[in-house]
Amino acid sequence: MDPIILKAAESCRWDCVSLGEVMLRLDPGEERIHTARNFRAWEGGGEYNVARGLRRCFGVRTAVITAFARNPIGQLLEDLILQGGVDTSLIRWVPYDGIGRTVRNGLNFTERGFGLRSAVGCSDRGNTAIANSQPGDFDWQNIFAASGSRWLHTGGIFAALSSSSASVARAAIQAARSSGTVVSYDLNYRESLWKGIGGKQKAQDVNRELVSAVDVLFGNEEDFSATLGIAIEGVSNDFSHLPVSNYESMLHQVAGLYPNLKLIATTLRMAHTATRNDWGAIALYEGKTIHVPQRPLEILDRVGGGDSFASGLIYGLLAARDAEWAVQCGVAHGALAMTTPGDTSMATLPEVEAVMRGGSARISR
Repeated sequence: MDPIILKAAESCRWDCVSLGEVMLRLDPGEERIHTARNFRAWEGGGEYNVARGLRRCFGVRTAVITAFARNPIGQLLEDLILQGGVDTSLIRWVPYDGIGRTVRNGLNFTERGFGLRSAVGCSDRGNTAIANSQPGDFDWQNIFAASGSRWLHTGGIFAALSSSSASVARAAIQAARSSGTVVSYDLNYRESLWKGIGGKQKAQDVNRELVSAVDVLFGNEEDFSATLGIAIEGVSNDFSHLPVSNYESMLHQVAGLYPNLKLIATTLRMAHTATRNDWGAIALYEGKTIHVPQRPLEILDRVGGGDSFASGLIYGLLAARDAEWAVQCGVAHGALAMTTPGDTSMATLPEVEAVMRGGSARISR
């Protein structure tokens, strides 16, 4: 595996840009979606969450490449993104027809789960502005060659949105790679997104092609199995109890199949209940395994934990820290993100560093 080489920060407008859909998340809090009468609004999306975490927790320059229907919901999403400090200049605005026949903005209803009751997500995201986008809708040359970004992040959620979204991702990846931008991809398998368009076979066809063109790959054990067809020794239907050596073997399998990859990372999670998980990670970089053992974690809202792991790891590399520090940073940031509501991180860098040092949860005052 070759080392990751980043462009100089001073040569680029952004440290990282993310390509993906940003939805309006409606959260019933402690209630259930189907019985709630009040919802709290957030913004969120698998790829966007990485850019926001990098900006708000780690202070790096980020932007989001997406599209919105120009209506009050789109304007609300823009306002939420601005509150997160992410550059909105790459958002493409699409005229709204009045009722959403031709274009709309995505909604995501999410209940957190508690104890034996698992978290539930219900998306309403068909025919959205970014799902309808075509490769030529964005000026890739300007983004990656003229303005410049050190890193591009996208993933399998965006690639699954429509018949054209994978081709948009492909165009972005090609433009980024040709300009020397490091590209990361999160497999982020969601059965609900693929089941109506060909299921796991279609997911594998699309993801295998895109993974063969990127530098850094994120996922979890189910992602690697479902989207790349990687057989993991000892798996039946439960990935939770596998020894670390099985995960290490899985990463080496992926590296053998995709020699373009420079770093492969997977989170490790054992869900005892919706609110009590064991959390850790394992990564492969330059042929060496980096393992952060699982530790018990109490969870308020698990959505976005993997995205925050990715942003913490990416930050470590952007900050020229070694790969082991970067993986530890990702684990700590992901853990903290799951202690607060919403998709996105509310953690600060000092808090992340305290967790990395093994700091306690004593009151800070």
